[in-house]
Amino acid sequence: MAGALSHIRICDFTGQLAGAGATKWLAAFGAEVIRIEDPVKEGRWDILRATPPFVDDRRGVDFGGGFNNHNTDKKGITLNLRTDKGKQILTEIIKKSDAVTENFAAGVLEKWGFGYADLKRIKADIVYVSNCGFGHNGPYSSFKTWGPIVQAISGLTFSSGLPGQPPAGWGYSYMDHTGGYYMAMAIMLALLERDNSGRGQWVDLACTDAGLSLNGPALLDWTVNQRPMRQSEGIDSNRSQFAPMAPHGIYPCSGEDEWIAIACRDDQEWLKLTEVMENNQQTSPRTSWCRDYDEMKYRLDHQDELDKKLAGWTRQQEKFSLQEDLRQARIPVGAVQKPQERIDQDPTTAKAGLWPTITHSKMGQVRVDGMPVQFSRTPWQMNHGGPCLGEHTEQVLTELLHKSPDEVAQLKEEGVI
Repeated sequence: MAGALSHIRICDFTGQLAGAGATKWLAAFGAEVIRIEDPVKEGRWDILRATPPFVDDRRGVDFGGGFNNHNTDKKGITLNLRTDKGKQILTEIIKKSDAVTENFAAGVLEKWGFGYADLKRIKADIVYVSNCGFGHNGPYSSFKTWGPIVQAISGLTFSSGLPGQPPAGWGYSYMDHTGGYYMAMAIMLALLERDNSGRGQWVDLACTDAGLSLNGPALLDWTVNQRPMRQSEGIDSNRSQFAPMAPHGIYPCSGEDEWIAIACRDDQEWLKLTEVMENNQQTSPRTSWCRDYDEMKYRLDHQDELDKKLAGWTRQQEKFSLQEDLRQARIPVGAVQKPQERIDQDPTTAKAGLWPTITHSKMGQVRVDGMPVQFSRTPWQMNHGGPCLGEHTEQVLTELLHKSPDEVAQLKEEGVI
């Protein structure tokens, strides 16, 4: 079946996740994504090429599990852009492409002679999408970033923590994932506009700005109410700060690092929760501390005390059993699932097909992240793993650029590929 984007070809320099994660979306829907990698450095601009996780004891640039996961269904070629012939071959690929994509530090392609002005001379309607920490303009444009740095500078790290403790952040590289999603949208929007106008353009994406946009409610709260994100009592990331609900947080359950999310939107739901507590403990009537919190205003004004007392009860409960009891009572609830529980044990995940098994040229059968969307007519497909270093060089040069096998052999001998 032809993919929704089977008419699109991408000349791709992306790496890691913030860039490669974007073009993975396009490849899954049929776009031909041609990764350009350096044969001299064995493609190690993308550090995921040779880093864990590994499927077995084999190591090297073709066995990085993260690289494979983020580059499914892409073609990979090696091209030495220090050589004139390498630059000429890249020029020929760009002429036959719809977009050039990269997430280098600002100005790298320009130094190589392939900045946007150069790209337009090669192909007038080319779409160029760059993704770096601060974009190509402004006082920070020369700075290099990484996911956790972007999160810190954009304010996301500041927004997560527990009272009396330093900011905890949003996990290792949350903005690498999110930056990739924004970049995928940027590529598609620019291609759509080109199809409408016949003109290409440069989309200059700043990952830090993308992160800043996720602070919308907090920024609005400060702008309208002059209420700072971090107040005297500090931030409690285990509790929602915005909607007037109580309880409204994450609570410990029995076992090591087991948690559950519970919310009561009104007094009726609180009464239902206390009934579940009463039935669970097989005690009657309701304990006195529960009666103290029967009114929403009181619960909101005393959330710290409420959370401690509720946690004392939930800590004695198994999270999935408690989830079922509260669901039966129609109380908003969700057990906090660990990755293996969500991936391997949750029946809804299995039905969605979110982790397909694909075949990698060297690793064999491996599972990868699928796409969390379902298209009724043009579904995404994943047919093979990420490319080994230079795996498709000969195919691209002979089929796309119509070079002979002898020419390809000569280019290899000269160190061009």
